[in-house]
Amino acid sequence: MTNVEAGRAMDCGAILREAFDGRGEEFPGLVVLGEGVSDPVAGRPHASRLAEQGLVLTAAGMAFGGRRVVVASCASFLAGRAYDQIRSAVALPSLSVCLVGCDAGFGPGYTGGARQMFEDIALMRSLPNMKVLVPSDVRSTVALLREAVGRGGPAYVRLGGVVPGTEEASPHLPPEEDARMRLGGMRVLRRGADITLCACGIMVQEALRAADILAQQDIGAEVIDCYSLAPFPARPLLSSIQRTGCCVTAEEHFLPGGLFETVAGLAAREYPIPVQPVAVEIGFGQSGAPQDLKEYYGLTAAQIVSAAVLAWTRRRR
Repeated sequence: MTNVEAGRAMDCGAILREAFDGRGEEFPGLVVLGEGVSDPVAGRPHASRLAEQGLVLTAAGMAFGGRRVVVASCASFLAGRAYDQIRSAVALPSLSVCLVGCDAGFGPGYTGGARQMFEDIALMRSLPNMKVLVPSDVRSTVALLREAVGRGGPAYVRLGGVVPGTEEASPHLPPEEDARMRLGGMRVLRRGADITLCACGIMVQEALRAADILAQQDIGAEVIDCYSLAPFPARPLLSSIQRTGCCVTAEEHFLPGGLFETVAGLAAREYPIPVQPVAVEIGFGQSGAPQDLKEYYGLTAAQIVSAAVLAWTRRRR
């Protein structure tokens, strides 16, 4: 990590530079539009002062002309305000536009509920052709941005407001493991035989903490970083829940349309087991410090432990 200080507020411009600067041969003709991006310089990302609707339409026009384009902006504006343009001009023609939703979830903090986006995954997952990726730390963010742009087609990469330190979020994985992150994949961060903890984004860190607590109660938790929501890693996740017989999902998102509904739907179709959610269940966000809001809304390791104990007592034996 050279341009991004882990554990600080997300800087979309720094993340994009970390991902793409000096990689002109790998990503020829790449154009980057939007929030916090450097001014246009030959061989460097390109900035635009347009509102989100205009950014998406500009990106669609460039992609139609054969360029690969990244659009970065606040998730509440990009996924919410520009949804019509994303649907009609990017997803429907399946153009190579990578949308980066910055400051999703509680990231905007004191700006309040209007800027705190908890439905963006549901909106993007509902679109045919749209890939949805939710990285959990700086290193995986860079890897998944490169993967999304390299594969082409429409993609949405969701970034929370705070990037956990890579060693804190993924302590058991060497750096080269990030190069193996692929669309439709997942990462098993910790092995266990008693319960599956399936998390995405900033909740991966909480799931690892919960697994440590559960281990003290002789419950072996398998922790999965489910970074690809669409396409979804159905087969490998199904293998985990068949071994453990129960599951908890953890996400910084509303219950409808997110990780819980995806995992619960898979279980209902293929291998019915108890699936307990940890998600935002009590309405829109409110003004406050991001960490305080996480605790108020129950997005903590303690809440994951409580859900895990409940699921474990009901597990399929």
